[in-house]
Amino acid sequence: MNRFPLLAGLLALFLILACVPTASAQVVLSMRDRAAVVDQLLEERFETVVPALMRREGIDMWIITAREYNEDPVIRTMLPATWLAARRRTILVFYDRGPEAGVERLAVARYAMGNAFPSAWNPDEQPDQWARLAEIVAERNPQRIGLNMSSTYAHADGLTATERDAMLAAWTSALRDRVVSAERLAVGWLETRTPAEMEIYPMIVKIARSIINEGLSEAVIQPGVTTTDDVEWWYRERIRDLNLVTWFHPSVDIQRPEATERDNDFSAREEGGVIHMGDLLHVDFGITYLRLNTDTQMHAYVLRHGETEAPADLQAAFDTGNRLQDILTGQFRTGRTGNEVLKAALDQAKAEGIRATIYTHPIGFHGHAAGPAIGMWDAQGGVPGTGDFPLHPMTAYSIELNAAVDIPSWGGQTVRIMLEEDAIFDGETVMYIDPRQEELLLIPRQ
Repeated sequence: MNRFPLLAGLLALFLILACVPTASAQVVLSMRDRAAVVDQLLEERFETVVPALMRREGIDMWIITAREYNEDPVIRTMLPATWLAARRRTILVFYDRGPEAGVERLAVARYAMGNAFPSAWNPDEQPDQWARLAEIVAERNPQRIGLNMSSTYAHADGLTATERDAMLAAWTSALRDRVVSAERLAVGWLETRTPAEMEIYPMIVKIARSIINEGLSEAVIQPGVTTTDDVEWWYRERIRDLNLVTWFHPSVDIQRPEATERDNDFSAREEGGVIHMGDLLHVDFGITYLRLNTDTQMHAYVLRHGETEAPADLQAAFDTGNRLQDILTGQFRTGRTGNEVLKAALDQAKAEGIRATIYTHPIGFHGHAAGPAIGMWDAQGGVPGTGDFPLHPMTAYSIELNAAVDIPSWGGQTVRIMLEEDAIFDGETVMYIDPRQEELLLIPRQ
């Protein structure tokens, strides 16, 4: 029996529309339908992800507290769709009563938090909210109490000093001694994708890629007239037209013969350049939809007069970028740290003669999400802290990297093939959420 019938119906709608080639606009659900999907995804996550992670990390009580407009990054991902912020002070309690009884969920707050967290505080009976929380903790007598404190992950460090001090002041010393960091639990909550989320994610990425493709076409770009700024702002407007949002401003940049060689310092990009025939364009683009994020980088070539395809050596350079992706994803292993994956991939790339830079990151509830960092553009020797975190199954990554390749038809000039594709790691295999780009887009399309 399906416990989430509405979610199953909406998933079926996604899959039907995914077969429609021009469905990019039509598949964007109404706000009301989005809310239904978000809330049922949350219900499934509370019932499956939280118990598994609490037992994996050996934490029998998890407490998350936040004040309105100063929300813990984790609590923001747990709010019902109709809540845009925590209300007053919102305290969530998860208590694991064991596999048979399951995880109890309480909101020590004036209001219940949706249907998932009934209110466990009546101010008329106990005016002090912290005292009421202390009663709940003492009654259940947990042995390990997880609080969101982390020096490594901002995502898992949402407990403010004010909240921590007030909370612990109401507890006995015995209970205070049982407090542990919930870092790995918080990261696990954020990084783990459910089967339902994995079923929805391809359509989200497909929508994002369809917008990228439209922007990198003659529908938007007129060589000699259109600037990179024009395309960036077209993307911003297009996202809004579709009732979507982005989590970062899109970037569009140019590589061309005799231009300054592109380095890894992406902040040094030239602003507002006019696009000309013969240019190699690069876009970095992402959207947020149904609380999941995308992050994609693609390339397009602007055809010169008489050309019907990109120069062969540019396409060969692109093939090198694809090969680097294969090298990286081939190194994913459950339990390996991000730094171990990075080193193995860079060693193999070097052995194959590829000048590689790898800066892959988790993606999901956040664009630059919690989980193992696999390099940064300025940290190719490994990333302390986040790079030491292990890979887990059912997690998502932006496979982000670049390969530097010399182009003979450009006089031996070096170009960087900068690619980024969203993918799922199921514990054994990395699968691109939407098929990756394997050929340069052409402007105009042929």
